[in-house]
Amino acid sequence: MKSHLSINEVTKRTGLTVHTLRYYERIGLIAPVGRAAGGQRRYAKSDMAWIEFLIRLRTTRMPIVRMKSFAKLRSAGSSTLAERSQILEEHLADVMDEIESLRQSAQALHIKIEYYRQAEQDLASD
Repeated sequence: MKSHLSINEVTKRTGLTVHTLRYYERIGLIAPVGRAAGGQRRYAKSDMAWIEFLIRLRTTRMPIVRMKSFAKLRSAGSSTLAERSQILEEHLADVMDEIESLRQSAQALHIKIEYYRQAEQDLASD
């Protein structure tokens, strides 16, 4: 990877829109990004690692408010490690609950699908 990426390169690599990247920076999820001589944003490897983590948090449905709290603690430094860990532990528990709920729903769907398949076979046999 190049040492610094333009905003368009970041959008291609992450799937985020330019608007989303600017929004994340505006609300403090992303620290102000370095700029080229012409004022264009230049994302470093560390920026990309953080953006990829933010994407993981969004994928797991962490609310923006919680992400902002986490980002604020992160920017405060290592004295906030315990608080950040607590946020992630709580979120992981939420994620695991959601996974279990989805597993149960998938099982119910599987049972219903099997019921319909059997009913179709019974009708075809008659």
